[in-house]
Order: sequence, then C-alpha cells, then structure tokens
Amino acid sequence: MATLRRRSFIAVAAGAAFAPPLTWAATEVPTLLDHVLLGCNDLDRGIDFVQQHTGVRAAFGGVHPGRGTHNALLSLGQRRYLEVIAPDPQQEHVEPFAQLQVDGLKELTSPRLIGWAAHPGDLEKFAIRLREASIPFVGPRPGSRQRPDGKLLQWKTLNLEHEKTGLLPFFIEWSANSLHPSADAPKGCKITHFGAVTPNTDELMKIVNMLELDLPVSFGDKPALQAVITGPKGEVTI
Repeated sequence: MATLRRRSFIAVAAGAAFAPPLTWAATEVPTLLDHVLLGCNDLDRGIDFVQQHTGVRAAFGGVHPGRGTHNALLSLGQRRYLEVIAPDPQQEHVEPFAQLQVDGLKELTSPRLIGWAAHPGDLEKFAIRLREASIPFVGPRPGSRQRPDGKLLQWKTLNLEHEKTGLLPFFIEWSANSLHPSADAPKGCKITHFGAVTPNTDELMKIVNMLELDLPVSFGDKPALQAVITGPKGEVTI
C-alpha cells in the first residue's frame, strides 16, 4: 500500500539513503506507525538492495491496480512492515492522481525512504478531528491490492494537504477482513528507530503534537526520514 504526493516525494528521497545514525528521542518508534515505504525504480533491484543490507529477502506483495505500482513486503514486527515499491511496467493505464508518484519512482537512481503510514483507527472519525482542527486533507480514499494467493486486501487512506516536505505520514485504515501485511511477510527484521530530520523542528513538532503522533524529530540541514532496522546482518540505518 502506498500513497505519496509528488512535491514531498522528491524532497524526502533526496535526503534518505543509507545514512549515519541520529541521536533519537526516548520514544523511538511512533506508536501508530503502520509501514515504511522504500521507493525504487525497479522492484527486483529494491528487493536485492534490502536483502543485501538486512539479510532477509522481501516477498512480492502484488500490484496496485490503476496506481501504476507493485511492491514487495518485509515484516518489521507486529503490525509493522517495510514496503518496497516501484513502477509496475505491466500497467498501461495509471490514474491521474497516481501518475506523479510513478514518475517520481522512475527518477530514483537508488532505493530511498519516501514516506510512511500511520494507523489512527477509524478514518472517518479521524477526518472529523482534522476538520475541527482546520487541518486540510484529502480522503478517505479506498484502495486494494490482490495478493499472489488471490486474496484481496482492502483499505482506506487519508492524505494531509501539507505534509511538511513528506515528513508527516499518510493515514491508513485496513478493512476488517484483510490480513495485515506484517502477519505473513518474511520475518527476521525489526524496526527499532524511526524519526524525522528537519531544519524547522519547532514547526514540525507543532503539527506532530496536533496530530498526536509521537514522532521523534531531530535537527538537520535537509528534511529526511530515517529508520533503523535490525536483522540477521545486524543494525542498518536507512
């Protein structure tokens, strides 16, 4: 599952390859983190990249019909996973709202963190909270993906109109009859740290607190997302 706006895509991708670790806050992984997106221009290349650095090979997840992408998944612990996402060359038609994301993925020269998803619960109720706080958003919008075993996964997503250069998440609600991808994705890895880097920490923390996200925020020259994943090959910072 993946939804990301174009303007934030390029900015986050520019600063989020494998990088030196940061000094993290006491809360090291946001409570509501659902999954982290690793974008690449070729899915097989992205899968190889993850295996090289973690020691675990992500499994093909399926395609996003009309969105022009397909993915591979790796469990990062209970109800958390890594989504490796890339353009799907087999899809000839891409919906206009998804075309910019596909174009951004094609431009990547190496795999990058491009976004993350949070699960706030009932998205309709969450949307009411955002309206009351005068926070503009788009959605909830339905999505689906057919797994290789034929089962259909369904969800709804909600996107903020102002994502602070992609450091803020999009929000997801999985349908009650859909198995969460972390449940049967390849295991062996765990996310131990996840946070945002920004030159405008006060500004980002204000909106993070309004959204009730316990996202660690650190100062840095360029906006970036960083994740620390532990696996059979040890600890790696993305």
